[in-house]
Amino acid sequence: MTATGGIERFDAPLSGAAVIGGALRGMLRAKGGEAVLPQRALQREAGLEAEAIGAYARLCGFAPEQGVPITWPHILAFPLQMRLMLGRDFPFPAMGLVHLHNRIRQQARLNIGDRLTLTARPGRFLSHDKGQAFTLETTATRDGATVWDGTSLYLHLGRRGQGDPVPVLSVDEADRLVESWTLPANLGRRYAHISGDANPIHTSALGARLFGFRRAVAHGMWTKARAVAALSPPAPLNVAEVEVAFRAPLFLPGQVGLYAGPAGDIRDFEVRDATGARVHLRGRLTPSSGGIVAC
Repeated sequence: MTATGGIERFDAPLSGAAVIGGALRGMLRAKGGEAVLPQRALQREAGLEAEAIGAYARLCGFAPEQGVPITWPHILAFPLQMRLMLGRDFPFPAMGLVHLHNRIRQQARLNIGDRLTLTARPGRFLSHDKGQAFTLETTATRDGATVWDGTSLYLHLGRRGQGDPVPVLSVDEADRLVESWTLPANLGRRYAHISGDANPIHTSALGARLFGFRRAVAHGMWTKARAVAALSPPAPLNVAEVEVAFRAPLFLPGQVGLYAGPAGDIRDFEVRDATGARVHLRGRLTPSSGGIVAC
């Protein structure tokens, strides 16, 4: 079931006051009745700026020769997604939502100086044993042509929800340790400064404990970007797709390993704890840059 609406322009920054106010409204929202995803979209224009992309790339491990990271448009669209979830017409409070799954597809090379039109809208409901899942859909166009799209799948904890079952991402082969990472305690705050995702579970131990975590938790999209940086060829991507499932929280500070299958047209990977036993993230990368280089 959907509500009616249209496309709204949103070019102003999402202020801290707006985030806090929207979060409080969501937590105080009356419960009951059928959940409805609003049928509206938010849109903004954004340039691919070298300084901002460079700061993001360095934090996530991308090399300069890899060009604009495939995950960067998600950062540009994140304020739109947050604005949707903080809206008065959104059926669930933004605080406490769990990011379960993320898929990104790039249809053409992204270049510094490009101007993108980003559009984010609610997608559909999906069922999950632990509550109601839903998607947020994002597209990026350049000169009227779609060059990038992404789907983020979130879970509102509660009774089993409506819709088709949440997709399950299984990997066939991700058994070779490619890299080991040491994650500092301040990683969440550094990523929040660049990404705008200042969820307290990522930025402070106290904030994490308020939501049931023993320590601050690394952003899932940082973990995804870090894995993509390590597994992508040393050249800008043209057409590519990367899909991940977020499996278990990655506590800060911490040590993890990136495991992957053989380099090729499709590469499965996992981010596991220091023992190699617990999977934090599972994913599949299908890159194309005019050549695949093993790493």
